[in-house]
Amino acid sequence: MAPDVYFFDCDKTLYAYDFRRRLPALARLTGASEYHLAKTWWENGHEAAANAGEYRSTEEYLEVWQSVTGTTLTLEQWQEARAAAMTPISGAIAALRRAATLGTVSLLSNNPIPFRDSLPVLAPDVADILKENDLTSAVLGAEKPQRRIYTRALGLFGVAPENAILFDDSAENVKGARDAGMHAFHFTQNDGEYDVAGLNAAIDEFAGRAR
Repeated sequence: MAPDVYFFDCDKTLYAYDFRRRLPALARLTGASEYHLAKTWWENGHEAAANAGEYRSTEEYLEVWQSVTGTTLTLEQWQEARAAAMTPISGAIAALRRAATLGTVSLLSNNPIPFRDSLPVLAPDVADILKENDLTSAVLGAEKPQRRIYTRALGLFGVAPENAILFDDSAENVKGARDAGMHAFHFTQNDGEYDVAGLNAAIDEFAGRAR
């Protein structure tokens, strides 16, 4: 019998994420205005395309960035700007570490290839726990809450949906996982306080269920 799989989102689940810090950092590093970068890259759908796996490597991502924005961005600069927007949620990372003692843990995050390639730099604590289980939407060719991202992730681990759980800050993503037959927990925050107690309770409930 395959072990249970605990899937964790990254942004706003394991790490707080603030795009309002990332965009100014990118503007500073590239010499372009925030408006120009937001308009040419994000509003024109290139980050969404990258998340969906259209750019299959970090090199391709950066080449398209240069073509679209007219600016040069190195991987190290991409990492610097991304890291500026990220703050660890210590209680959630501790819960991930605990889940790793109960079954298999994996990332399941809507992010492009450079994020996956950069995880040991951006979130070394999380990367150390996950090992090679660093699934992003770009790898799976679909984004949450699309059904196929869940079925593809489950297939990689050879686990039935009822033996997997997703922890995610997005109610829509949680619903998508449940619609695919998985367990799921909506990780929320209130006045800056994350529901770490609820997260740990959900882990205990899932681990203790009858199989």
